Amino acid sequence: MKYIININDRIPAYIQLYQQLRDDIVGRTYIYGSKLPSKRLIAEETGVSVITVEHAYALLCDEGYIESRERSGYFVIFRIEDGFAVPAKTAGVPLENHKNNTSSYPFPYSVLAKTMRSVITDMPHAVMQKSPNKGCEVFRQAIAQYLARSKGIRANPEKIIIGSGSEYLYGLIVELFGYEKIYGIESPSYQKIEQVYRSCNVSVEKLKLGADGIDSDSLWNSKADILHISPYRSYPSGVSASASKRYEYLKWAEKGQRYMVEDDFESEFSVSKKPEESLFAHTTKDNVIYMNTFSKTISPALRVGYMILPEHLVTEFENRLGFYSNTVPTYIQLVLARLIANGDFERHINRVRRQRRKEMLSGG
Repeated sequence: MKYIININDRIPAYIQLYQQLRDDIVGRTYIYGSKLPSKRLIAEETGVSVITVEHAYALLCDEGYIESRERSGYFVIFRIEDGFAVPAKTAGVPLENHKNNTSSYPFPYSVLAKTMRSVITDMPHAVMQKSPNKGCEVFRQAIAQYLARSKGIRANPEKIIIGSGSEYLYGLIVELFGYEKIYGIESPSYQKIEQVYRSCNVSVEKLKLGADGIDSDSLWNSKADILHISPYRSYPSGVSASASKRYEYLKWAEKGQRYMVEDDFESEFSVSKKPEESLFAHTTKDNVIYMNTFSKTISPALRVGYMILPEHLVTEFENRLGFYSNTVPTYIQLVLARLIANGDFERHINRVRRQRRKEMLSGG
């Protein structure tokens, strides 16, 4: 084996091991159906504890790369060669009735109020200025730094577009790609996705969701040019795309020179101890638009979202849509930038994740 753990690295040992094992699975060192080395063997050869190996294997299980078989070990269930994902054992939990709804974990009002006051005090002139069309630079920089830390997404701030919520950004996507395109959406999906696209008078194709993402037959028979998906957790079904399914999405987009809109609903509050994998971070063809909002993490009242464009679409966006004024007040952007920069935003997310893990383990 070739696994090397750097104990001086800021990345935890189990994440380092997870990443190396995942790369070997995707790279076909371990093919579909093959057995992984025992936990004890990996522990002995890398110098880490068996518990560390267990944590790495647990993450691989959670994401659909491997499965544990009683008294037999761990086996690869990921396959990429035929584009079909291994069916998940269980479907997602419908989020409409999900007892861990994130509205149960409000952002601390005292922290938000304090930050608002400090921004007004420290930046009285800046808050009265008009925002640049794509959003305030300090806010876009803060988002870029946060995504790099938390999700492994490397994005130049110039690729980030700020807008007043996801619905507004959906409309910008239509204007960017054009009204003659066909937009594929999950079925079922967040109702406003379909409503916005239909209000723009574009063709919408509803693609059936299975237990681990869009049904493969529906996907490959689709005429969609742009696929709008929530791979981490689709609303309202609660379905999460498996590792194989995410690679299938990437293959689908690559083969047809298509695009995907990755709507990263609620991923910040994942109970996993590692960043959730994004399609944006994994594409090699620069064909994914990443979207997220602050509605779940801070408050829906703020109406703030953002999207990251592929590099080659930035100039086209500026030429075609750069005349639009930004729809998020400068003041709100500066408040959010400070919450991210001073760590309050991530501290809240980490508190919620710890609480949700505790509730999950206790059955609460």
